[in-house]
Amino acid sequence: MSDLKADQATGTESDDDDLGSAEVAAVLPAEQTETAPDPHALGLELPEDEDEAIALLLSEVATARRDATSYLDDLKRVAADFDNYRKRSQRDQAVMHERATEKVVEGLLPVLDTFDAALATEPNTDVEKQLYSGMINTREQLLSALQAAGLEVIPTFGEPFNPETHEPTGAPAESGRLVVGQELRRGYRLNGKVIRAALVVLEVKE
Repeated sequence: MSDLKADQATGTESDDDDLGSAEVAAVLPAEQTETAPDPHALGLELPEDEDEAIALLLSEVATARRDATSYLDDLKRVAADFDNYRKRSQRDQAVMHERATEKVVEGLLPVLDTFDAALATEPNTDVEKQLYSGMINTREQLLSALQAAGLEVIPTFGEPFNPETHEPTGAPAESGRLVVGQELRRGYRLNGKVIRAALVVLEVKE
C-alpha cells in the first residue's frame, strides 16, 4: 500500500514537471532561424550554375563596396564643406562685430575730445568745481566702458616719435632724435589697431 502511494506521488511530481516545462515553453519565444535572403527580393537573378552564381554574387559585393566607398567619400566632402562654412561664418561674424565696435568707438572719440578740452581749463568758482568734478567722473566712466571694449590711449609725451601712432604738426629745424614734446589731441588703439593717431608736437632730444 505504501509503495502504491509512493508511485502515485512520483507520478504526480512528473506530471507537474511536464506541465511546468510546457508553460515555460509557451512563454519563451520560439528560436528564430536565420534564413538566406531571397535573391529576387534583392533584384538578383542567379544562374543555376553554382560557379556562375558565386561569381555574380562576388561581382555584386564588389560593386556595393565601391558604391559604399563613393558615398562615404561624398559624405566626408560634405562634412568638410560644412566645417569650412562654419569656420568661415564664425570669421565673418567676428569681423562684422569688430567693425561694428570700431564704428561705435570712433563715433565716441569726439565726445572724449570734448571732455579733454573742457577739463583743460581750471575751475574757479564752487559751481565750476562741481561741474568739473562731474565731468571727470563722466569721462572716466565713458573711458572705462570703451577700454573694456579694447580701447587704449596711445602714449605721447616724452615718447620717441613713431609715425604709425603719432601725427606731427611739423618737424623741428634741428637734427637729432625726435620725441613727442606736446600732445594736441589724444590718439587711440582698439584691440591693438590704431584707429586714430595722436596729434603731437615734436622736439629734438640731444
